[in-house]
Amino acid sequence: MTDKLIIFDTTLRDGEQSPGASMTREEKLRIARQLERMKVDVIEAGFAASSNGDFEAVKAIAAAVKDSTICSLARANDRDISRAAEALAGANSARIHTFIATSELHMEKKLRMTREQVLEQATLAVRFARNLCGDIEFSPEDGYRSDIDFLARVCESVIQEGAGTINIPDTVGYGIPELYGDFIRRLREKVPNSDKAIWSVHCHNDLGMAVANSLAGVKIGGARQIECTINGLGERAGNCSLEEVVMAVRTRRDYFGLDVGIETSQIVPASKLVSQTTGFVVQPNKAVVGANAFAHASGIHQDGVLKARDTYEIMRAEDVGWAANKIVLGKLSGRNAFKQRLQELGIQLESEAEVNAAFVRFKDLADRKNEIFDEDIIALVMDESVTAEQEHFRLLSLSQRSETGERPHAAVVFAVGSQEHRAESDGNGPVDATLRAIESVVESGAELLLYSVNAITGGSTESQGEVTVRLQHAGRVVNGVGADPDIVVASAKAYLSALNKLQSKIERVAAQG
Repeated sequence: MTDKLIIFDTTLRDGEQSPGASMTREEKLRIARQLERMKVDVIEAGFAASSNGDFEAVKAIAAAVKDSTICSLARANDRDISRAAEALAGANSARIHTFIATSELHMEKKLRMTREQVLEQATLAVRFARNLCGDIEFSPEDGYRSDIDFLARVCESVIQEGAGTINIPDTVGYGIPELYGDFIRRLREKVPNSDKAIWSVHCHNDLGMAVANSLAGVKIGGARQIECTINGLGERAGNCSLEEVVMAVRTRRDYFGLDVGIETSQIVPASKLVSQTTGFVVQPNKAVVGANAFAHASGIHQDGVLKARDTYEIMRAEDVGWAANKIVLGKLSGRNAFKQRLQELGIQLESEAEVNAAFVRFKDLADRKNEIFDEDIIALVMDESVTAEQEHFRLLSLSQRSETGERPHAAVVFAVGSQEHRAESDGNGPVDATLRAIESVVESGAELLLYSVNAITGGSTESQGEVTVRLQHAGRVVNGVGADPDIVVASAKAYLSALNKLQSKIERVAAQG
């Protein structure tokens, strides 16, 4: 049995199924490059058959990323599998990940198929996929709630057809560590050819045990691949957190006896990139990547850490990429220095025109903010699509008035397509007035589900504010993110960003729903 634990990242596929976390091709590509820099073994880039947009994203990632295996999800049918193979054609190392549900509940209520029909479809799907790609992974959806004897039959059959990885999902987060780990162990014992495949775990966090279940699947069950996401991003309560399992295995190698190939110093940069891209803010007390993960408020703790770090720290902050915010650029910095810093941050813009547009925005920010941090640079590139012509809604200018005893008032000038609009409104506060003004013209009818503010670089009052707005309309949920030293401006940008996503006609098919 291998001593290497394979890290399979599904941030770009399962993580994207969080309501509002949908990403553009460019955003996915940026995150994929960071995952490659982090030396993730397998990157599940998307679900190629779900939409033309996802197909193009998988195709772009397959062409750009050379050091990680690129994977596409596919339902157990020829059309999905062919589409995945087509998208992955340019990859150095490709994997097709096909799935079908095997629990009684899913087979009866969702698939309306018998056991024998599911067994046959799984077998034929893997056989078909194996003729198109040398690396096949099979997942029995809702595997943990499946009858173990039937599941063993399915696994034996797909391994015989060439599936090199068998992934057992706890699709609804029902597992308990000891029970889930024992389930994997017993399943492997029941499958005669289990030694011909690498066994994998994919755990959801509905009961808050995704990481514990995944580690139990490895330690007790003998799995050698963990499927996980940056920041634990994912539908409902999320998925197993990459940063937590990696640092658990690395910190407690004495117990797990396994090696991980992850470049851990890239964990925090990846966390920040995913957070700023999706608008899902990382809670301060989140393990490993939370702002308080290495902070000590207690006097006793502070004294101990100063005397000997390992009195209260089991990991070094710098090992996972935490460092004091470093001023990298200022208003006197030139274009080449800016371009170099983009490359160091893993941000590769498509053309020189886009670099120039981003540099103009950087200089504008530098005039208003003395200290420019890495997070600021990421935010300004994320904040507005560099190719502004692709945006239907664009903020042009904003003025607002707010004083004690008077009702706040905002005047907003913004573009809708090629037309310029001016709108004014009162509100309960300057942000409310601004959003009401925009909505008075747009009349989107969208419901505001979330409004949150986060300081990008922390600490000083000069920090950029990052605003996340979550809107819902006609069953679609989208996040918009805006950043600016002026929080009201950031709010307007975030709202328009969300409206742009609602405007998009791209439809996505839920991979496991």
